[in-house]
Amino acid sequence: MEELEELDQEVFLYLNDMHSPFWDNAMLFVSNKYVWIPCYLALIIYLVWRYRKQSIPMLLLAIVAVGLADFIASGVFKPFFARLRPCHDPELSDVVNLVKGCGGRFGFMSSHASTGFALAVFFNLILPDRYLVFKIILVVWAVVVSYSRIYLGVHYPGDTIGGALLGAFLAYCCSLGYTILLNKYPSLVR
Repeated sequence: MEELEELDQEVFLYLNDMHSPFWDNAMLFVSNKYVWIPCYLALIIYLVWRYRKQSIPMLLLAIVAVGLADFIASGVFKPFFARLRPCHDPELSDVVNLVKGCGGRFGFMSSHASTGFALAVFFNLILPDRYLVFKIILVVWAVVVSYSRIYLGVHYPGDTIGGALLGAFLAYCCSLGYTILLNKYPSLVR
């Protein structure tokens, strides 16, 4: 376990060391959760327009996946594991390229990664193949948001990988729930 933690720190320091003013601003932008509200609204509007009644369980279960991912990552795992963020770690705090603010004290798991992957994986699992480009965009977006947390100096790679796995697992569970609902209530598909 100690070797894994050392590797996590080494990879963090390597990834966190690549800075420029342009990328500092770009990663702050990507990491800002409020920036994405227009995209979320556009997605909701499109799904309601395209799927009508079927959009109700679709959107509710997407909210459940994202909400659980955030709650479990922040409310359960962070206090349970109490792993300091790199910017709060006394061994690393002097060498971390911290772009703007450190955030809370603990970092495992990344809520940004868990919620981003919950959303991306959920829609990858439930939408038909004709949305392949959109599905790819969602996964790339989740990866970039997760990477931004490392770049900004607030999460180790292990924090974001753990968050991504948690979000993907919850998305999978909610996609199963969505399939069960559609099978139980076929009138939702019409």
